[in-house]
Amino acid sequence: MIDNFFEQDVEIQTDSLTMFAREILKKYGINDAEVVCINFEFNATFSVSTHSGQKFALRLNINSTRVLSNILAETQWVRELARIPSINVPAPIATLDDQFVVSALHDESGQMIYGVMYSWLEGEEIGDEPTLAQLHAVGRAIAQLHQGSSNFTLTDRAELPTFNDFFWGTEDFLFSSKSRLSASDRLLIEQARDLIRQFTDELYASSPVLIIHADFHGWNLMWNEGQLYIFDFDDCGFGVEAQDIAVALYYLDTPEQDAALLDGYRSIRPLPVYSENAMKALLLQRRLLLLNYLYETKNAEHKEMLPAYLEKTIERVSTFLTDVTQ
Repeated sequence: MIDNFFEQDVEIQTDSLTMFAREILKKYGINDAEVVCINFEFNATFSVSTHSGQKFALRLNINSTRVLSNILAETQWVRELARIPSINVPAPIATLDDQFVVSALHDESGQMIYGVMYSWLEGEEIGDEPTLAQLHAVGRAIAQLHQGSSNFTLTDRAELPTFNDFFWGTEDFLFSSKSRLSASDRLLIEQARDLIRQFTDELYASSPVLIIHADFHGWNLMWNEGQLYIFDFDDCGFGVEAQDIAVALYYLDTPEQDAALLDGYRSIRPLPVYSENAMKALLLQRRLLLLNYLYETKNAEHKEMLPAYLEKTIERVSTFLTDVTQ
């Protein structure tokens, strides 16, 4: 085992995890394939190309706190969504033992790592500059997911967190003994947290709770020949529809973009009921969840973002407190 494996050079980490991925692939009966790390941020994702021409995406949960029952639930929900013709998602791939989740001890880190493999999606990620037509399609897709999950039930072995707590089931690095916030920053963010909790409690008291994707942004959305495809369901859990919409809106830059996404949603089903201030609270909560992630992540590139991100966050917290307490 290498001490502090996830603080090693990124090349050392990816080389080790690529070898580990090759071992994991044997559980699928894949013994000889081209394996390339295509994403190394929150988790590690590999493209897997077999000599027979098949292609898959293997995700290893290196930073996620998801446990087996959570990943089982993820694959169950995605399999259900794949049965709905209007929703485009990758298909979970089963191992030779007919399991949709794999796990093994990664010797270099000493960490038990879970993995899941999906069919490959062709196309290009929407990214940071979606067109208005694409955003309309995103809104439609969110509504279709909500429609498709409204009557879905997990099996006994599968569980997902409910997002009615402030940190959505993740560890608290902002207000606990692990906090590195200054006293003044912490006090300001605590005021915002308390207001966000009030708005969230009101939404949960008046809204249906269903499985939501919880991570709708342009890097989890693929565009291919005029069709939208949704992937990366690692953050899914039980929530209210407004939380899914807030996450998607968080990554947009203009009122025109917001309108396109919301119009797309309304083309499938009515928007959930939420106040303007409630949406402001959910948007700020998204930023605070990302701030919390920056304090706990093992990703060196993301850690470097923290000072500037914190400064901007404090500005947004101050604006929020002014807006909702007037």
